[in-house]
Amino acid sequence: MLSREAQAVIEFLYRSILIGIGATVIFDLWGLFLKHAFGLPGANWGPVGRWFCHLAGGRVYHEDIAKAPPFAYERAAGWIGHYAVGILFAAILLALAPTGWSRQPTLAPALIVGLVTVGAGWFLLQPGMGAGIAASKRPNANQIRALNIAGHIVFGLGLYASALLIR
Repeated sequence: MLSREAQAVIEFLYRSILIGIGATVIFDLWGLFLKHAFGLPGANWGPVGRWFCHLAGGRVYHEDIAKAPPFAYERAAGWIGHYAVGILFAAILLALAPTGWSRQPTLAPALIVGLVTVGAGWFLLQPGMGAGIAASKRPNANQIRALNIAGHIVFGLGLYASALLIR
């Protein structure tokens, strides 16, 4: 028989994984919608995977991730990293939300976490890949920023919807 503490940890991990995967799937579906409805380019997780692979070797910042040495499995690493980060953000939500939130989810905490997670892209991933803070080195920086905000609102809605599904 597991102790109450062990059961609580297992439940926390279980809920983090399911909510994180669910929210990330909704985020990805949003991207597919934008691609098909508006002709926006789809996600390319290869460069992100290259960044994750270099991150594992201790290198955070690149002048241009496209010029960094490639990895044979970088696209898979990008997809895995994308979903792992979604799970991490769900765990953060569950750790910071009011007690019992996952059993009676409310929208506000999920939306707040969704919006706050934009910062990870703006201040870590984009500069790390050579795009500058909040994509400032890209010619379409404002479009990227708007899409980042919209996507992370969708991610927040996905956190809420996924929590509702498993409560």
